[in-house]
Amino acid sequence: MALLDKDGVRLTVDDTVATVTLTNPAKRNAQSPALWRALTEAGRSLPGTVRVVVLRGEGQSFSAGLDRQAFTPEGFEGEPSFLDLARGSEELLDSTIAEYQEAFTWWRRNDIISVAAVQGHAIGAGFQLALACDLRVVADDVQFAMRETGLGLVPDLGGTQPLTSAVGYARALEICATGRFVRAEEAERIGLANLVVPAGELDAAVQDLTTALLAPPRDAVTETKALLRGAVSRPYEDQRAAERAAQARRLRDLAGLSD
Repeated sequence: MALLDKDGVRLTVDDTVATVTLTNPAKRNAQSPALWRALTEAGRSLPGTVRVVVLRGEGQSFSAGLDRQAFTPEGFEGEPSFLDLARGSEELLDSTIAEYQEAFTWWRRNDIISVAAVQGHAIGAGFQLALACDLRVVADDVQFAMRETGLGLVPDLGGTQPLTSAVGYARALEICATGRFVRAEEAERIGLANLVVPAGELDAAVQDLTTALLAPPRDAVTETKALLRGAVSRPYEDQRAAERAAQARRLRDLAGLSD
């Protein structure tokens, strides 16, 4: 069932699994503010039954990044151009970028697990969208690159934190500063990809992973995801306390003692 189909984004739901598809293969799923708003709407439209969200792109590329039309004086029809935004107030610029970032933030909600199925190019905003997901299954033709610095910009769509968490500060800096391609074998080796498969097997591999993610009880997975996300910033003793509290909740639930 399609709950949304607009501005290059389609959301379909099949019981516990939602699929968000980028649907502009002719432009290699290049991104725009309208697409970002559609992605945000997709996140807000998820039914409560959904446990796994799969993100994919139609065609040969996952997403080639920001549509360069954003940097032209005319920008996108009905949208302020990026050049006009730069000439406006700092407050407006900050709030506008914050709105764009919303498209990249909901994928790590504790009540879902998000899986990016990535083939071909995942450049700039496309790379950051793949990084927004919890897990990445990639085809052997994948090419990740963070090209923002080459344009005189910085990655600003939420990608710097998950990239650094995945590969470490030094590697993240090198990838961003050089803008070089990270291909499939390296992506798996340094932690950007959970799994690499031949391009023709990408959908089947994602289906297998989705089935495995749905096997455990939902509440146990939700609590575990919350624990792991918090582990990055909590001191060790605080993490141990969080584990105890989460386990107590699970035991009470299993004993039928939860509120």
